[in-house]
Amino acid sequence: MIVNTTISGILAIILGYLIGSIPSAYIVTRIFTGKDIRTIGTGHTGVGNVGTRNVFVNVGKVPGIIVAVMDIAKGVGAVFLAIWLVGAPTSFSSVQNVTAFYLYVLGAGLAAIIGHIWPIYLNFKGGAGLATSLGVLAIVMPRNLLFALIIAIVLIVVTRNVILSVNLGLITVPLWVWMFGGRWWAVIYPLIILVILFIHFLPNIVAEIRKAGSFDKLLAGLTRRDQPPKSKKQ
Repeated sequence: MIVNTTISGILAIILGYLIGSIPSAYIVTRIFTGKDIRTIGTGHTGVGNVGTRNVFVNVGKVPGIIVAVMDIAKGVGAVFLAIWLVGAPTSFSSVQNVTAFYLYVLGAGLAAIIGHIWPIYLNFKGGAGLATSLGVLAIVMPRNLLFALIIAIVLIVVTRNVILSVNLGLITVPLWVWMFGGRWWAVIYPLIILVILFIHFLPNIVAEIRKAGSFDKLLAGLTRRDQPPKSKKQ
């Protein structure tokens, strides 16, 4: 039984990574424009960024929404597949101690996020991992994510920047877990996700600081509203 669980768990993590590696932005951009998303993008979206933001801003609103849904679905799918493979209960809210079942499920979720950021299909150069992280947390800790998204909505009104606001909202997930008396693993898990996202985003932060030259210019660039490309008049 232990051997079978171990094999199923390892398989779940591997499949989670492969699911996360599916290049949604690349596929959708190819379908809509015939172009390679890795050659598209300027300014704060980053040239070649294989993510939702780059598609939304430089390809179009509809393609961007499709990519966002697909990236979220990758996180959801990886977790549910792991639950099915290891036979873990679907309710995480009642988990008192992290057993091997849940370690594999949580590992599959992290693998999906890592796969999105460093996809095997695109030479390990992918997107930011935000949407896939939302998909994972939507299953693992939906109530805490809901409160974080409420914060994000408020920030969207203030900053008018969806990506920045959702990132800041995501930072509050461990806080909500702690306030609701969550178990230690439920506090640590979103923190691990945030560390992964930060490690990937750190080079971009450094580049933006160097490009901006001052904090005011950097803040103005970060809070700039994302806009899809305007259609050309015939």
